[in-house]
Amino acid sequence: MRVLVIGGGQNSEHEVSLASAAAVADALRSGGHEVRTATISPEGVWDAAPAGTRAQSLAAAMPALAWADVVFPAVHGVLGEDGALAALCALAGVPVVGSGLRAGAVGMDKHATKLVAEAAGIATAPGFVISSSAIGDVEFEAPVVVKPVSAGSSHGVALVNRPEDLLDALRAAARFDDRILIEEVVRGREIDVAVIREAGGVRWAAPPLEIHARGLFDTAMKYDGSARFTVPAALTTAETATLTRAAVAMFDALGCAGVARMDFFLTERGPVLNEVNTMPGLTAASQVPRMFAAAGIEYPELMDRLVRAAVPPIGEDVSSRFARSSTGESGGTSGRADGEDVSSRFARSTTGELESGVRR
Repeated sequence: MRVLVIGGGQNSEHEVSLASAAAVADALRSGGHEVRTATISPEGVWDAAPAGTRAQSLAAAMPALAWADVVFPAVHGVLGEDGALAALCALAGVPVVGSGLRAGAVGMDKHATKLVAEAAGIATAPGFVISSSAIGDVEFEAPVVVKPVSAGSSHGVALVNRPEDLLDALRAAARFDDRILIEEVVRGREIDVAVIREAGGVRWAAPPLEIHARGLFDTAMKYDGSARFTVPAALTTAETATLTRAAVAMFDALGCAGVARMDFFLTERGPVLNEVNTMPGLTAASQVPRMFAAAGIEYPELMDRLVRAAVPPIGEDVSSRFARSSTGESGGTSGRADGEDVSSRFARSTTGELESGVRR
């Protein structure tokens, strides 16, 4: 199958996206796919025309999209994971790996994600959103976690324990977004759950992963090797079942496709959703591949499954997917959810103890 892997991106997660894209491309080539790559610079210029403007370079990249049977947009963060590239693929009529425009956009917005979770009965940390223009009006009442509404890899995230640190934390978050989320601090175990939607629409969750970190699992800890992971996490059967149900319910509520990572805090009152990543880190050492490896699915096979479950453009008959391939090779597509009731409720916790943070 002809696959275009896109990496880089015009955001703070550029370097992480480059690593994901390189690993994805190598894995797909080893699996027999014909792979081309495209890289978007931090300035938003595509490498098809590196000396051109953003618009000129995008135009120059269009033949690569036309060539592809599937596009794998391994671009984390804004103007990538947020549905921007999925929308481009939909306009070009090319199937795309991962979530579409709507799920990507909502999943990238931490406040909107909280609203969807609460509507589905999934607990989230109490919090509120302010504009960056109003940061001087916020008063410290208790320890809080400050986050940009739309940013990944924990960029701009801070745990604020002292009043004198609040304004600096708000200013740091405002560097990444003009909307800032302020959440209450809760404490508990940090558990990630990865959900995949296979060709044909079957969704299932890999064994949960636990993050062992001292304090906030911040950007530095994610990439300096100091964090420790346990997969499968040491959980009871009941805890695993509750986390899995919550993860699949959130996946369905957002309308995700491909693979997504749901980050929870496990409290005495049950799971509390921290955030959703609709295009999580995808190097072989990233959390999602680790979880699927624990389920017996090695990295190259996982990448192949994602390609074969690529979502066709909106309005295209799923039975005609990959008909554009000159070799006649066809793959699967992920359909709608298989009917699991997403209205099942998870008791909302407002007193659970857990140190909040975000991660990529």
